[in-house]
Amino acid sequence: MSYISITDADTREMLASIGAKSVDDLFTDIPGPIRDGASCDLPAALSEIDLERKMRSLGSKNRLLPSFLGAGAYCHYIPSVVDQLASRSEFYTAYTPYQPEVSQGTLRAIFEFQTMICSLTGMDIANASMYDGATALAEAVFMSVRDTGKSRVVVSAGVHPHYREVLKTYAWANGIEIIESGIDGGTAGPAAIASLSDESASCVVVQSPNFFGCIEDLSSIKNAIAGRKIHFIVTVNEPLSMALLKSPGSLGADIVCGEARSFGNPVGFGGPMLGFLAAREHFVRKMPGRLVGKSVDSSGAEAYVLTLQTREQHIRRERATSNICSNEGLCLLRAVIYLAYYGNRLRDLAVLNHSRAAYLKKKLEAAGFKRLFERPYFNEFVISIKKAGAAAERLKENGFIPGLSIKPYYPGLDDGLLVAATENTAKEDIDRFVDVLEKITAR
Repeated sequence: MSYISITDADTREMLASIGAKSVDDLFTDIPGPIRDGASCDLPAALSEIDLERKMRSLGSKNRLLPSFLGAGAYCHYIPSVVDQLASRSEFYTAYTPYQPEVSQGTLRAIFEFQTMICSLTGMDIANASMYDGATALAEAVFMSVRDTGKSRVVVSAGVHPHYREVLKTYAWANGIEIIESGIDGGTAGPAAIASLSDESASCVVVQSPNFFGCIEDLSSIKNAIAGRKIHFIVTVNEPLSMALLKSPGSLGADIVCGEARSFGNPVGFGGPMLGFLAAREHFVRKMPGRLVGKSVDSSGAEAYVLTLQTREQHIRRERATSNICSNEGLCLLRAVIYLAYYGNRLRDLAVLNHSRAAYLKKKLEAAGFKRLFERPYFNEFVISIKKAGAAAERLKENGFIPGLSIKPYYPGLDDGLLVAATENTAKEDIDRFVDVLEKITAR
């Protein structure tokens, strides 16, 4: 559709219809000092040729900095096939299957995503996807509360601080009580979890690998709450770890949720993200969003259908399980292409991630730096550095995207610097990172 600007006559007609004399009258509710000071000091307009030249000049100033920052958003290599296929117009312009019978391609992609998530998590069912890992966790808790009728939730302090804040906000608005369990040497102690998880609790929430990069002993936590009719929710914000570790489902999880952005989606200055939610079949009628199923049409040909649609757009509001989840279609498609591309080699990629992190750990320890928690890890861990925040700023000055100082989130751990390494982290960058860190902390 071509864009046709309104004419002066159109403007006069619209103003007359609403009783205004000029366009300026539409802004009279804004205080004068604000209106008068709202002018933008912008340069004059450029021709297309000059604008392109200007943008190329600005782009040439960009620098590619080695990143050691994880904390829930990990920098992974994206094979060119992902961009190439996901950029096709029939995919790029598709939104969501409100008319599912004519959206077979979209439905097929969603079905494949659900299948892949079930395979990774060890769960029976997975929905079409959530906005991000934090809201996926909130929805997982709501699902548990709906199932048990109990509104008390025990959450490990090892769960990502941002996830916990989002969960608290949703819980406050829905009358759910959040009880936080402390950490024991970097992980959630089964005994501490058990002491807080009596019959009044609906669920226990643990992240693995947790915010400190430590792998939780999920089976021990499950055993600690066994027989109490309490759901065990595991959240994961580095999904690649599930290609190497035992699935949460095989270790006793009832619901697995988290972030899938690592699969084929760029970090993108913090977004967009791609949440996922999977569970035992018991929860199928309580799961929010959509479930896509595989069937046959009237001619006997393969067909994909929206088996369940529990969003408020589809059913009566009071019966809806959620009104904030979407199928995140394009991000989901990129994840499907990424996972299909790697296939059985995904485990090899996970091993490479761990080996790069192990190399980083080895170099740091050789330079005299110690880990804050001596626990198994995947591709991220916390090192102990005095004035970690200041050290991170010095690393920025030396051309690195450094790790994260955890002091703002855990005041008692002032010297903790959370660092990550992925397949994108070259060994020579690790060598230089440790060398610079050694120099700036020696002063």
